[in-house]
Amino acid sequence: MRTEQRPAGVAGTDVETLELRYRVIHGYRRAYRMAGRGPAVLFIHGIGDDSVTWLDVLDALTADFTVIAPDLLGHGGSDKPRADYSVAAYACGMRDLLATLDIERVSVVGHSLGGGVAMQFAYQFPELCERLVLVSSGGVARQIHPLLRLAAAPGADLVVPVAGTAPVQAALRAARQLVRATGGLGLGDDFDYVFDRYARLTDSRTRQAFLRTLRSVVDWRGQVVNMLDRCYLNEEMPTMLVWGGHDNVVPTPHAELARQAMPGSRLEIFQEAGHFPHHTAPQRFLEILREFLTETAPARYDPRRWRDLLRLGHRRRLGPVPAAAARTSVPSGT
Repeated sequence: MRTEQRPAGVAGTDVETLELRYRVIHGYRRAYRMAGRGPAVLFIHGIGDDSVTWLDVLDALTADFTVIAPDLLGHGGSDKPRADYSVAAYACGMRDLLATLDIERVSVVGHSLGGGVAMQFAYQFPELCERLVLVSSGGVARQIHPLLRLAAAPGADLVVPVAGTAPVQAALRAARQLVRATGGLGLGDDFDYVFDRYARLTDSRTRQAFLRTLRSVVDWRGQVVNMLDRCYLNEEMPTMLVWGGHDNVVPTPHAELARQAMPGSRLEIFQEAGHFPHHTAPQRFLEILREFLTETAPARYDPRRWRDLLRLGHRRRLGPVPAAAARTSVPSGT
């Protein structure tokens, strides 16, 4: 087993069971981690990241839950073909992986891009989804970090490869301390983790997969995918939103927009965190996640109700957010 570089946080207790495994689906190798016993929980990482981002969380849950954390196609140990990298395709990929693992229903935890994939999964396959946890999720509003808009802009194909060359990487490493000291491009304490992940773009296949994924959800004006127009369909889906109070990648105000669009959802703001609240305050993240998974009843898909909601949905969205949707918990710190 190869040694993984883990984010700082909770000490791991059972890493060996969380080594990468592989399944070939539709001709492509898909990497994933799976361990534990009990109700199944699917963890989906963000763009440019991989399942390593969840290792501390996975370790702590294996005694009570079956945890599954894939490397999305184009990321980590998964293949990086010239393929469809849309959120809909990723959601289908999650369904197919679960099918090969004989997992029938899951609670889904998604971070950043993975949050958008999680929402799409719940929309496309409501019969498979029991709960939804969105961590600093994409797919809420247009705003996104300026560097991601620039990378998605026309002509970026000519610039991003240059950024991956050895001389530029060396210059970036030399400037790392200065950038970190001046706010880390708005990333704060997340800068080092993000820097290490995007240093992988030196590999051409990783870079092309990254650009295809990014451009499926972002253009030079910001995010182009908005999942809120169909959230009313999941009004009985237990949903928790987790955001950092200093998130400049997917800005913190998106959290309140998502809460208002998701009837009955619960919002947790980690005031001192940026875009990775599960790294900044891992113990608190584990506490609220475990509580949510154990104290909420799993959603049950009713196709007749789904059809009724579709017929009435356009009218429901025009009205005010019900008072029942205002359940919010905003702690004063992490």
